[in-house]
Amino acid sequence: MTGFLKKLVRDLEAPIEARGFGTGWFAGFFALLLAAAGLCFVIALRWPDWFATPELAVVLKSSAFRIVVHATLLASYALALLSLLLRPRKVMGMTALMVALAGTILGGASVQPREMHDWGVFFGVDFFAVNLVATGLMFAPLERLVPHRDKQRLFRPEWREDLFYFLISSMLVQLITFLALAPSSYLNAHGTALSGIRAVVAGLPWAVQFILAMFLTDLTQYWFHRVFHRIPFLWGFHAVHHSARSMDWLAGGRMHFAEIVLLRGVTSLPLLTLGFLPSVMQAYIGMVYVYSSLVHANIRGDFDRLGRFIVVPRFHHWHHALEAEGIDKNFAIHFPWLDRLFGTHYFPKGQWPQGYGVPEAVPSGYLAQMRYPFVRKAN
Repeated sequence: MTGFLKKLVRDLEAPIEARGFGTGWFAGFFALLLAAAGLCFVIALRWPDWFATPELAVVLKSSAFRIVVHATLLASYALALLSLLLRPRKVMGMTALMVALAGTILGGASVQPREMHDWGVFFGVDFFAVNLVATGLMFAPLERLVPHRDKQRLFRPEWREDLFYFLISSMLVQLITFLALAPSSYLNAHGTALSGIRAVVAGLPWAVQFILAMFLTDLTQYWFHRVFHRIPFLWGFHAVHHSARSMDWLAGGRMHFAEIVLLRGVTSLPLLTLGFLPSVMQAYIGMVYVYSSLVHANIRGDFDRLGRFIVVPRFHHWHHALEAEGIDKNFAIHFPWLDRLFGTHYFPKGQWPQGYGVPEAVPSGYLAQMRYPFVRKAN
């Protein structure tokens, strides 16, 4: 089994020359992606008490979703067979077939729920699958069609580590949400002084509320972000995010568990305490999931003019730069003029950073990186 996994990883990390169209590599990759998503969907349908997020319950119960599950599994089968036909190495296609077959054996699109327990605890397998499919199918092709770094592979060094971060943050969505919403829940229960502000915000047009939500969360996150760069102990947590030596859509998921909770807790305060419409909050959260992947993505385009008004990938890439001129710059997530206002803006025309990461030795591995802030020696 270990040998099989090593062969799979080796084929996923194959050089670009062995990944061209017609080699079966892309068919194998998308077969794996869809098979994994289909299996996760089936697991969530079969054991909803354990593996489905309540917010997605309406979606999972719809007949249309079962059609999606069926189509996902069928597409993975078809792509796996295509990969097996085209590719000399059969391990990707075989793995995708086995994963898709596991989903089919568990019941496929016609699977029925199985009651497991009534603890009220769940793991977001469906949330992980939706995130993976939505962002993977969106950005993986873009990074191949219009890459900034042509030689950077989809399965570059550290991809397994970053994918594991992606999985953990999705699977523990209930715990993260519970901890992150504690401050806003307390304010909503005791903050009667905010009732007037809530009434004003609730009365604004939807589009104005959305832009206001972007501004308030960006302003809050700007200072949160800047503080994590300036205080040595807090930097130990944020250094984990900056330790990625390659930038792509998956790198944005690398973040210490404590920072995720604190960041979401702080940025959710204006959204949840000032009276924004639920549809505005839902639209903003959906936009942020895509936007976070976009600004980390390996996508070409200088966007010198557009980058003066909204954050573009090149702007955020400079935030992750190893070059001295990019250190402690570009903290904004949506509006770069916040950095101009507070003196932390750096966006040289047409220039990209040459390297990413941090000058300190952040260890590899999820557990070692979770422990790093507590054992790190500040310089």
